[in-house]
Amino acid sequence: QVQLVESGGGLVQAGGSLRLSCAASGRTFSSYFMGWFRQAPGKEREFVAVIRWSGGILYYADSVKGRFTISRDNAKNTVSLQMNSLKPEDTAVYYCAATATARVPTTPAEYTYWGQGTQVTVSS
Repeated sequence: QVQLVESGGGLVQAGGSLRLSCAASGRTFSSYFMGWFRQAPGKEREFVAVIRWSGGILYYADSVKGRFTISRDNAKNTVSLQMNSLKPEDTAVYYCAATATARVPTTPAEYTYWGQGTQVTVSS
């Protein structure tokens, strides 16, 4: 099994920064894609970013390009999301997810494993 645990959420003012982390365990992740999604109350779960564990692929939603950066730490089996220039519209529960699919996954249905989520609140 794959276990994913997010951390790093919190309350920040607009224009501020947060760094989210996802700790992965239970499986070898060299062939996996690791993604970040977010979900605000009353809204559908939304793609944010994805990274291929073996490298070479990074992909972002248009809404976060230039502001968010996804990265990995192979030694620690973690995936991070650095969020800069935060906006109130970024307020949501952020989820880490993993899948072994061969194509770049950008929808929730393509992911097999999910973390519990961490709350990010951006005040104006």
